[in-house]
Amino acid sequence: MDLMFDVSGFNNDKEEFSNSKKDVLKFLKIIGVDTRFISYTPQKIYINNLRFSKFSRTREATFMKQYPEIEVVRNKLFQKICSKSSKHLALEIKPNSSVLMPKDNFIVELLMEPYTRKYGVKLVYEGEYDLKVNPLILDDQVNDIFEGIFSGNGLNYSKNPDEIYPLINVPLDWINSFLEMDGKDIFENKNKNELANSFSEFLEDVAPQYRENVVKAAEFIENKLETE
Repeated sequence: MDLMFDVSGFNNDKEEFSNSKKDVLKFLKIIGVDTRFISYTPQKIYINNLRFSKFSRTREATFMKQYPEIEVVRNKLFQKICSKSSKHLALEIKPNSSVLMPKDNFIVELLMEPYTRKYGVKLVYEGEYDLKVNPLILDDQVNDIFEGIFSGNGLNYSKNPDEIYPLINVPLDWINSFLEMDGKDIFENKNKNELANSFSEFLEDVAPQYRENVVKAAEFIENKLETE
C-alpha cells in the first residue's frame, strides 16, 4: 500500500535534495521506488518496468512535489523495449564491468543507464573497457542474414564475445515509434540491399513475427556448425 510521502516529515529543509542525479535517485529510493528499473535523465525519469519499479501514481505525485520540473514517462512501448533488451543483457553483462558506449545514441543510453545500479556497471566513452555496446538492431541483423544468403556468401551471422547488443531483439518500428513520441530523431534502415529489403517487406506482410525466428534459426545453424 502506498503512503503519500511528505518531505517535511523527515526534514524541515526541503533544499537538502538538490537536482543532482545522486539526490534525485536518493529521493526516489526514500519514497519506495526501485531505481534499478527506471532510467534517469536530468529532464525525465523513464519507467522501464512498472511493477518492479514500484513507481505508482501515488509515488509519482510525491516525486512531483519535490521535483516538478522532471517528467515521469510511463510509456508502455518503452517498457516493452526494455523487456526485450533485458533478455539479452541479463545474460551478457558481467557485474562491475566497464562498458564502452556508442556516442549520440539516445535509446542505448536509456537502456544501459539502469545497469549502473543493477550490476554496478561503469559506462565509459573512451579508454579501457571490458565490454563494448554494439547498437545493432533486429531489422539490420535479419537483413544482414538475408544479404549474405542472396549474395552467395553464406550465413552472415556472428556475435563478438566482447560485445553486448541491447537492441538485438528490438524491431526498428518499436524504436522509431518510441523516439517519435519522445520528440527524438528516428533511426534509418542501414541495409541498402534491395533484394534483402524486398524479401523482408514480403515476410512482414505474411508473417509479422518472422524476424526473431530468422535470428533464432541463424543462431541454431551457427552453433551447430561450431560443434561439428
